[in-house]
Amino acid sequence: MKLYCIRMTISGFHWNVGRAAMLASVLSLCCCFAMQAQAPAGPGEKPADKPAGEKAALPPLPPAAHTEQTIQLNGKPLKYTVTVGALPVRDKDGKVAGQVVVTAYTVPGENRPVTFAMNGGPGASTVFLNLGAIGPKHMSAGNEGDSPSDPIAMTDNPGTWLDFTDLVFIDPIGTGFSRSEVPEDQAKKLFYTTTPDIQYLSRIIYDWLVENSRLGSRKYFVGESYGGFRGPRVTHYLQSQLGVALNGVILVSPYLNPGQDDYEDMSPLPWMMTLPSISAAHLERENKLTPDAMAEVIAYTRGEYATALLKGRSDEAGQQRMIQKVTEMTGLDPSFVKYSGGRLDTSAYLREAHREQGKLGSVYDSNVTSFDPFPFAPDQRANDPILASIIAPLTTAMVDFDTRIVGWKIDARYNALSYEVGRLWDRGDDLRRGSVPDLREAVAADPKLRVLIVHGWNDLSCPFMGSVLTVDEMPVMGDPTRVAVKEYPGGHMFYTRETSRMALRKDVMDMIEKH
Repeated sequence: MKLYCIRMTISGFHWNVGRAAMLASVLSLCCCFAMQAQAPAGPGEKPADKPAGEKAALPPLPPAAHTEQTIQLNGKPLKYTVTVGALPVRDKDGKVAGQVVVTAYTVPGENRPVTFAMNGGPGASTVFLNLGAIGPKHMSAGNEGDSPSDPIAMTDNPGTWLDFTDLVFIDPIGTGFSRSEVPEDQAKKLFYTTTPDIQYLSRIIYDWLVENSRLGSRKYFVGESYGGFRGPRVTHYLQSQLGVALNGVILVSPYLNPGQDDYEDMSPLPWMMTLPSISAAHLERENKLTPDAMAEVIAYTRGEYATALLKGRSDEAGQQRMIQKVTEMTGLDPSFVKYSGGRLDTSAYLREAHREQGKLGSVYDSNVTSFDPFPFAPDQRANDPILASIIAPLTTAMVDFDTRIVGWKIDARYNALSYEVGRLWDRGDDLRRGSVPDLREAVAADPKLRVLIVHGWNDLSCPFMGSVLTVDEMPVMGDPTRVAVKEYPGGHMFYTRETSRMALRKDVMDMIEKH
């Protein structure tokens, strides 16, 4: 869900446009509830005309609802409370301008940490992190062979973080059941642009802490995709403006540094970011994907590959060696690599890798495929394979959880991914600045703050190599391990694979419990 110059994140996801661009259209969400109809006028009465630009009145959101649940984790019962409710967002005059719906999982106990979670887009709810990655319940979706019409089955999540931190999932305005209560032009200024987005979401964290008497808790943030872009900015804003210091930040497949995408014809960076993920997908298809194999890929990318790209036609022999090596690393047709100059465009690659099977690869994990309904079109016309399969089951599961299990009865549509937010979002210069400056400032200001950046090797939406290169350029501020990058098998949502989800759990648990 991103449409700037090159990449944009929607939901837990991230769209590529431009060079490595994958124009994956987002499905209209299937299993949603109709908005409450306006009451008809009485007999003989005419409906009252609304002033131009006035937003139609919406029925109020229900009061917060709670339920007690238990899961089995590591052979033991874990009891917790689920709370679903809304927090208001106010404009500068103190009037309510929007409602942010929050889903909190809390466990009884003294001095428990609390972690705030956001997905990305802009336009994605937190259902992806909640039911896919770290919440106490898990629903399998987004893997090769999964169907959007598969029965909904939620199971206890062995990869949940709930035993070592409470979890608070925040749905930004326009996502999930969260909503604006002002006209569209005001909503764009208050909610759908980079800096106001950071400010009101940071305030939601502050308000939740105050309302629940948790200011004294150790505090963490996890953000996925564009939520990973939000992470450093929210951390710095809380730290410098609202007086709330986070203890740690986990950035999942983050869209961290848009500036790396610039100057694609002159800089090797765009191609250096995507080659390792393409190579990882090939290694996985060959059952050869290991940390050692990826270390060799990364070393080549930073060395001979970067040099060959920079030298260009001034070193013809080097160009030929590079093309041969890239062909070996990716398993692609030699002619395709040759005519690409060893510079592999993401959208072209996703069609080429599975062309013989008549399938498309997903930009979020190129080994997750679907049939290409338009194989002879010059460009991809079909929706991204993962987006096509994941929205319906996750929407159904989350709406059923909120309304039936928790008992938060609402008559409204649930937006797992929102077209409307993407349409309204202001993609100005503030976005191009990225969030790395805020990351540097937040780490410099707090010598105990720790940052864990995590990626799936196969992700071509937010490639892991971008974060590796970004962190390598940061100064070492004290302990060099305070800002770490780790990769796991899988793609943008590598946590759909249980082994990767469990590895993430262990790494985050180590960060929270040992520091």
